[in-house]
Amino acid sequence: MQISLNKDIKSMSKPNRVFHHIRGKEPGATIVFFAGIHGNEFAGVDALNSILSEIHEDEIAGEIIGVYGNIKALKENKRFIDKDLNRVWTSKHLKDLKDENNPKNERLEQKDLFRFIEGLLASTDQPIYFIDLHTTSSKSLPFITINDAMINRKFSSCFDIPVVLGIEEYLEGPLLSYLNTLGYVSLGFESGQHLDPEAIANCEAFVFLALGYTGILKQPKQSKVQHYQNLLRSATKDINSTFEVVYKYHIKPDEDFKMLNGFVSFQFVKKGTHLANSNGEAIRSDYSAKLFMPLYQKTGNDGFFIIRHIPKFFLKLSGFLRSIKADQLLTYLPGITWYNKTEGVLKANLTVARFLTKSIFHLFGYRNKQLDQTHLLLYNRERVARKAMYKNEKWY
Repeated sequence: MQISLNKDIKSMSKPNRVFHHIRGKEPGATIVFFAGIHGNEFAGVDALNSILSEIHEDEIAGEIIGVYGNIKALKENKRFIDKDLNRVWTSKHLKDLKDENNPKNERLEQKDLFRFIEGLLASTDQPIYFIDLHTTSSKSLPFITINDAMINRKFSSCFDIPVVLGIEEYLEGPLLSYLNTLGYVSLGFESGQHLDPEAIANCEAFVFLALGYTGILKQPKQSKVQHYQNLLRSATKDINSTFEVVYKYHIKPDEDFKMLNGFVSFQFVKKGTHLANSNGEAIRSDYSAKLFMPLYQKTGNDGFFIIRHIPKFFLKLSGFLRSIKADQLLTYLPGITWYNKTEGVLKANLTVARFLTKSIFHLFGYRNKQLDQTHLLLYNRERVARKAMYKNEKWY
């Protein structure tokens, strides 16, 4: 099996945004797979072409949709042309997009994707699943990334592979963060290194299992289910823990950043380990923890991340606190006020509430973004999550 570099899409003058659409004869949920949001990541497209070409409408209840992300970048085998399409899904970018008359490159791609999403949401009241398929520049185990809402946690737990929480605190404008503000189950799947043939196999396994776990594929063959479960279990080396991002090295404009060779995602590094060079100066780890997504490509500003394992006790505790809506008590603490209660956004005055650590807010489901030098905005995905939409799904 080889990465195809998408000869099909390269040869098309104007590829259809939706390159797979299977509608079952029975009603049911809709699952949307985005592939190629980054134009140098082809495994998701290849995996969808392989798996979905074998599925017929009488085998499913609901709909399966495969969507190209950055079509122009895919045709040119580049991560992006002008802007990273997975960093522009902020409220400001979307507002500006509506007023833009002549969008080009990523702005045009985003406008088309946004039109697709709005049309889909207006067309159904059934559960919708959004899955963004990716690969990494470094060697990596397959893993899931999610915004930390319980519906995302519960669905992700079906796959029995590593799950990473909290990356949205360190990235500006990912597509999945936007979809999570709308309350839908949304997750990212990173299947392996860009040009590693195993990345396609891992992605095929994930796509097939997702169709089964959502119930859209009505009667998946158990032999295939077992095969794909074993494949992912082997690829992840039986690691199925939940991790949290605690640090990101952000590459500044014009910085000469170079990751040292040989590092891989989920590798344990000791505090003080020499990881990279910046303008000739050594960058060393401030943590004894796991390295995550070290950058081995020329584009992108995420040098590397550091992640830590979350004990099951804290996962259960946070689930309980959210179930009883204990976050309502946070506004009784000094320096904490509602910024937008409807959307579940708190504001923390750091000069008053500096004694509160990130981990406390994380327990209640809040992730933060810096507002200014003295204030944080804290976003809670639980308050906007459409739990009622998914309560009858078999995994819930």
